Amino acid sequence: MSTESLSVERRARIHAALGDPARLAIVDALALGDASPGEIGHHLAMPTNLVAHHVKALVDVGLVVRTRSEGDRRRTYLRLQPETLATLTTPSLAVADRVVFVCTHNSARSQLAAALWRQRGGGPAASAGTHPAAKVHPRAVKVAHRHGLTLDPTGTAHITDVAGDGDLVIAVCDNAYEDLTSPHTEASTVRPRLHWSIPDPVRVDTDTAFETAYTDIAARVDRLAPALTTGADHG
Repeated sequence: MSTESLSVERRARIHAALGDPARLAIVDALALGDASPGEIGHHLAMPTNLVAHHVKALVDVGLVVRTRSEGDRRRTYLRLQPETLATLTTPSLAVADRVVFVCTHNSARSQLAAALWRQRGGGPAASAGTHPAAKVHPRAVKVAHRHGLTLDPTGTAHITDVAGDGDLVIAVCDNAYEDLTSPHTEASTVRPRLHWSIPDPVRVDTDTAFETAYTDIAARVDRLAPALTTGADHG
């Protein structure tokens, strides 16, 4: 069995252990400090036998460990294992030289994504399109400016002129993703690793639509950044 499969199975066991509300309450109670089983039972108004049952399940998956008191050796304390909780976060991706965001026209979503990635310290980034427009959409420039980002109004490019072998390519729209994964298009020589299905704000063409796209992209960038190591991190 692969290391990845083992990781998924272990994470599934941890999720299962946390699926019981009483166990999740115990984990919450131990988040900021250690406690004895008796203290946990008192805090959660839980019978001793139930505390013991749930603690065993948490110990079995490595979420909690038991330690002996250095004072009264008859006492046991429960300690949360934060590193086990950390395994439930998004799996890491392989090292990439750069992140390249691609949409159809390279006029809004991909431009905002690349600018956000650079602003938030994600590392080197670029953007491109499968059918690039002549310029960046004015509303994209406007929303970027509102959030402290700078876009080059004429800085559009075709994906085949931008993406390299060491890049992580992310399609930020459905049309671009389908173009890049179709065997019948020129752009299919560039294969995206990730797909973000972000609605096209140009179709609606309002400030609100562009702001909504920005918010969606920003949340996805924040989720991806901790999971990826770029070339800048090794410089």
